[in-house]
Amino acid sequence: MRSVLRSSWLGILLAISASAGSFGQTPPKVLSKDDLLFRKNTYTDKKGNKMPYRLFVPLDYDAQQKYPLILWLHGAAGRGFDNKLQISGGNELGTHTWTTPANQAQLPAFVLAPQCPQDHYWSEPETNEISPELELALEILASVQKDFSIDPGRIYIAGQSMGGLGVWALLQSQPDRWAAAMVLCAHDNFTNVRGIARVPLWIFQGDADMVVPVVLVRQMVKELKKSGAQPRYSEYHGVGHEVWEKAFAEPDLVPWIAAQKRPQ
Repeated sequence: MRSVLRSSWLGILLAISASAGSFGQTPPKVLSKDDLLFRKNTYTDKKGNKMPYRLFVPLDYDAQQKYPLILWLHGAAGRGFDNKLQISGGNELGTHTWTTPANQAQLPAFVLAPQCPQDHYWSEPETNEISPELELALEILASVQKDFSIDPGRIYIAGQSMGGLGVWALLQSQPDRWAAAMVLCAHDNFTNVRGIARVPLWIFQGDADMVVPVVLVRQMVKELKKSGAQPRYSEYHGVGHEVWEKAFAEPDLVPWIAAQKRPQ
């Protein structure tokens, strides 16, 4: 009888111990939709400089095939070190438009979104020089090209507002690298117009933009055409700085990007 009681108490103690152990465990972290969709990483260069970035990998990725890639340069509101703002809020459309099943069927592209630190910029419109932050973004791109099967003839750049300044800088400093480019609500003082002319380009602007006056962008488009470029230009009446709400709803956007390929 005593042995039976001892066995019973032992079982109860073991059960209590196991239960207490499970209650004491840290609950598993709940991943957001973006954490599941966009891989989260931080790049560190040889000098120890760090930059967060997100990477969308096509769901049916096959290393035996070559894939296009879209490099997204976020606007000023995406700056920080949380590895989130550059793909959310006002930057959500610039990153998530490409990842829908319907658009992936047309353009099965990677989407790379590095994050510029607070109080820094991708580039300055007066110089179009590649900033240290933009250089880090290019190093991240190189590392992704090394780790995955990326088609070098189908790398596209897109950016809005502050990110558009980065696109202008890359178009003028490395024009032979990009298959096509998108610039949303960003003004630039060109330093290499002929370089830009070599890249298929789509510019988006609202005529009610109080940050980037439409007259400046219209003048830019005239200058580009005068240099021999043939940019697509979409101007939206009554639209302010948040032109991305119109640009990424353009039905021709994904087909247009998918049709562009850099000559080998």
